[in-house]
Amino acid sequence: MNPLARLRLQLTVWYAAVLTLVLALLGAGLFLTVRQQMSRHVDKSLGAAAAALEQAARIRETERASAHGAVVDAVDELHIPERSLYLLDQEGRPIKPAGVPVWIRDAARQAVQSQHGYRDLDAPDGRELRIYAERFTGTTGAPYIAAVVADRIELEDEYASLIKTFGAAALAALLLVAGGGYILVRKSTAPIERSMDQMRRFMADAAHELRTPITILRTRAEVALAQERETAQDAATFQAIEREAARVGGIVGDLLTLARADSGERPVAREPLYLDDLAAGAVDAVRALATSKGLTLEVGAFEEARITGDGALVRQLLLIVLDNAIKFTPAGGHVRLNVSVEDGRAAVVVSDTGIGIPADQLPHVFERFYRGDPARREADGTGLGLAIARWIADAHHARIDIRSAPGTGTRVTITLPLSPA
Repeated sequence: MNPLARLRLQLTVWYAAVLTLVLALLGAGLFLTVRQQMSRHVDKSLGAAAAALEQAARIRETERASAHGAVVDAVDELHIPERSLYLLDQEGRPIKPAGVPVWIRDAARQAVQSQHGYRDLDAPDGRELRIYAERFTGTTGAPYIAAVVADRIELEDEYASLIKTFGAAALAALLLVAGGGYILVRKSTAPIERSMDQMRRFMADAAHELRTPITILRTRAEVALAQERETAQDAATFQAIEREAARVGGIVGDLLTLARADSGERPVAREPLYLDDLAAGAVDAVRALATSKGLTLEVGAFEEARITGDGALVRQLLLIVLDNAIKFTPAGGHVRLNVSVEDGRAAVVVSDTGIGIPADQLPHVFERFYRGDPARREADGTGLGLAIARWIADAHHARIDIRSAPGTGTRVTITLPLSPA
């Protein structure tokens, strides 16, 4: 498993683990709260049943002027589902029903003596019960004990049902989060994956570009050492070594520029500049190169354009574009540069009558070490120039637009924001 896939799996597991912990804590709190509420509900229903029993007993006692005979029918007439009702005298002896188990009578006496009147008890048959008992006085002044018993299994059943429901919902949420988390992890690590792929490709391309001149340097040196010294031959060898060393130096310099740009170590100055002056200086710098190739270097419109930026970097940007135009234009061709101002932005347009760029290659021209078709690869260069140009443009909030077609030349437009007067 590659490191990125392992990272995705670890992040997904962490997401699922954190959610599981959150659900466990939430579930525990919820269950305790609901259990307490259910217990209160049961106790409240027991108290209400006892109050109903007392009221019925008093009504019957009023209707019939007898001590015990008046109230014995109250229990029979009062029906409360899933509740057992018992009427006892003050000593705990049963009044209705006539046969009350001893363990219930004992529990009723203990409940009456307790602070709140409630008590949990275990029936001989293993059932878990909840009893509520309280003393009351009839209309004739006779003391009684009203006791109500409920089976706690209804509380456990509701509690178990809640656990199952919450467990199913938690499992579904966990599965959804695991799946959604993996998708989010993939999306969040996609830029990392692209960066890693670009880094690997960048390192492979850099190694490939450096290998050729280094091999030539080593071969030239080995041949020179193996042959007798001749001034003319040595001079040619040293010139070849100088060219390859310069090429290696150029590649290393460009790599260093991009590395500093990626890490943010290359500071970008912000000072007032005149783009037309920088463009004029760049044209003068490449004029000799254009003449040596038999090209016509033309200067068109030159409007004054005040911008803010790093003069050295903007000049490098213009030189890269002009150098590419000269490099890929055959002898007898034309290269033209214009500087204009329109809609609050300054524009530099460099057009040529060179070999052009196929449409399918245009989206890749700013990639590092990309040189496209064989005609462009055969030209002197490393494919890093436009990558540096894109970084300089981005650092100055500028845009680079390239329009080209094979055999019709290329038009590069650079637009920069004007500086306030």
